[in-house]
Amino acid sequence: PGSLRGRVRPCAPQGDRNGPTTLHLSKRKATDTEEEDDQTEKKYRKCEKAGCSAVYPVCFASASERCAKNGYTSRWYHLSCGEHFCNECFDHYYRSHKDGYETFAEWKKVWTSNGKSEPSLKAFMADQQLPFWVQCTKPDCRKWRQLTKEAQLTPALAETYRCGMKYNNIKSEGPDQCSQPEDLRVAEVSDSWWHSMLILPPLLKESPASPFLAAYYPDCVGMSPSGSSSSASSSELKADAHRAVSSVFSLSVSGLSQYFQPFYQPNECGKALCVRPDMMELDELYEFPEFSRDPTMYLALRNLILASWHKNCKKVLTAEKCSQHIIVRGLVRVRCVQELDRVLQFMTRKGLINTGVLRVERPLLPEGYRSVIPLKSRDRIGGRVWDDTSLGVMVGRGAQIVNGCVNNPIALMCEQMDIKMHKLGERCELFQKGGQATDPTIDKRMDFHFNAILDVVSEWRKDKSQSQDTPLGEKVQEVKKNFLQESGMQFSELEEKVLQFHLSNLEFACGSTLDKVSARSWDHNEFFAQFSGDHTLLTKGYYVLLHKLAEGLDICTNCPVQAIDYSGETVKVISSNGSQWTAQKVLVTVPLILLQKNLIHFNPPLPERKLKAIHSLGAGIIEKIALQFPCRFWDKKIQGADYFGNIPPVPEKRGMFSVFYDLDPQGKNAVLMSVISGDAVAAVQDMEEKDVVNECMKVLRELFKEQEVPEPVNYFVTHWSKDVWSQMSYSFVKTGGSGEAYDILAEDVQGKVFFAGEATNRHFPQTVTGAYLSGVREASKMTAV
Repeated sequence: PGSLRGRVRPCAPQGDRNGPTTLHLSKRKATDTEEEDDQTEKKYRKCEKAGCSAVYPVCFASASERCAKNGYTSRWYHLSCGEHFCNECFDHYYRSHKDGYETFAEWKKVWTSNGKSEPSLKAFMADQQLPFWVQCTKPDCRKWRQLTKEAQLTPALAETYRCGMKYNNIKSEGPDQCSQPEDLRVAEVSDSWWHSMLILPPLLKESPASPFLAAYYPDCVGMSPSGSSSSASSSELKADAHRAVSSVFSLSVSGLSQYFQPFYQPNECGKALCVRPDMMELDELYEFPEFSRDPTMYLALRNLILASWHKNCKKVLTAEKCSQHIIVRGLVRVRCVQELDRVLQFMTRKGLINTGVLRVERPLLPEGYRSVIPLKSRDRIGGRVWDDTSLGVMVGRGAQIVNGCVNNPIALMCEQMDIKMHKLGERCELFQKGGQATDPTIDKRMDFHFNAILDVVSEWRKDKSQSQDTPLGEKVQEVKKNFLQESGMQFSELEEKVLQFHLSNLEFACGSTLDKVSARSWDHNEFFAQFSGDHTLLTKGYYVLLHKLAEGLDICTNCPVQAIDYSGETVKVISSNGSQWTAQKVLVTVPLILLQKNLIHFNPPLPERKLKAIHSLGAGIIEKIALQFPCRFWDKKIQGADYFGNIPPVPEKRGMFSVFYDLDPQGKNAVLMSVISGDAVAAVQDMEEKDVVNECMKVLRELFKEQEVPEPVNYFVTHWSKDVWSQMSYSFVKTGGSGEAYDILAEDVQGKVFFAGEATNRHFPQTVTGAYLSGVREASKMTAV
């Protein structure tokens, strides 16, 4: 037919009456022929999506009897560079008179009921019609295969799939199916541009994160509104885009520890080590900038990983294990699996997964690193953590209480080792001299006034610079005086004593007398999310955790370091016993006061900025006393409480045995522990242990005056201030300082000398948790390429 193209059109002879008719017929014949030519040329049609590499698209849907398959259609609908559907299949579902319309309409109902994104036909095709892709698990194959349209992908199938396997009967179609070449489209998925050409983000079905995120729109957190058995209807949880559930959210995740809350629920904030499931954090955006425009894929993977880890924190979480739960149709599953390892490694470096005492086959050191050698000045590990069992129960001479267990790494370690923590109750009855219990209404009223004073201090500091700082003790007294003058009130003698009790607790929290603490920055860490939930007592102590963490490490004890020379390409570490080590990088974890006293000589000297920060912080000190008795004489009076308070008879006695803790919650052993804080620390520093015990016994006999209080059969008193390798308990911000000092202490020097410890953790200072997390932080920095 194409032979007629280009011929001269014939004309009728002049004067022939049939001329016009002949001319008309000739014209019609030529036009018909040209249309046939056009149809021949339009047998194939390119995808009109700019940048799409598909010259000859193929319809994956095959829904309509008139499906174009790999032929011509009036329009191709692009989902990705390797996945298209034809206009005929579009009409099959979209037109109300077509057979597929009811299927689309039913899906649309489910989608709009649970989701927030548009229930478009493209979304339907991606969610319901695209075939699944699965990777062969044979180590020497690992090719990707497209499943048949009717096949459903499950974690079990993804875990066991081999090339040629039929999804229903798990039988191979032939002996050498792995030799078949991989679809060429799979290679394109790895290209950087492929993701940018993706029309819709991946929304996972039956994600492990689903039960954690029932209060969210699934499609806002990387999950399919049609593919989660845990999705709640909008009438239950999502009245509109900003609908929030109660901040007290009860997770119904089988077997999940009550202390595992990795995701914020709507309306929640201020919870440490918790992420927004619908939003990338700043460090995530920095690490994965390609997801800044549309973070859905990243959120889907990150949420899946976090949920999987918290469901089973006793085993190393691998990319392979997580990939089995990536249930999403289309080639985008290939890309998700490819991205998974990067996300998992990032979260591991952050200490969000594969952490705690879990024996993660210790990560391979970067090229050129031979080993890690911890140097300890003492003959034991732990530093300011020191468990003592001499009284028949575990007593921490240093730390023993975990403050705020939700998402706390210490709680995680206990879960991994099946260690039960004792939850401390809230009841703490206050007893006066003579043994009388304080009226609870007075206690509550003075607790209110105490917190009101601190609130006024918080308001005062809002517009104050560092140079305008003042001691917290002075500011508290000033606010109290102003309040009493303006209100015309007067505190009774008992109320004043109760206020002194609360101030002693504040000094315990700071580790110092209030006249040394910054009024402007005393609680600087409260500006960051903190650990919430129960306060618990580690009845088995910290050592059981520390020894597990230390397994496999070649620890050198009795090696106090006296010099660190980082002037050359490597770092020389010199011990006071003459031993020397050469390292590429060194991590310094000594107590703050040892840096303040220059007990380690640095060559060259530390930067002035760091030295200034070191001296702007205070080295707090508290002491402990523990007493073992022949009987539990306090049981009847305190009625099962975990502790009881001692109201100081005079302000000078503030901080002297303010609270007594019962260290055997099971009630079998008779051991009490108390804390000495504030000015009371200086008062007992030069006293003999027996004299300190006598002072403590005087207090107990006053509190339990109505009965016979026996002499202790055993006891100990700590002397952290005299411990040459500690000399302190924990840090605080001195007057004129700021919380920024913690960040400056955490800065490395020339990429060779790094610093960790509670005094380098601005978010969680003064805690074992803070010290641990600072170590995770520095390990990530030191091993970064």
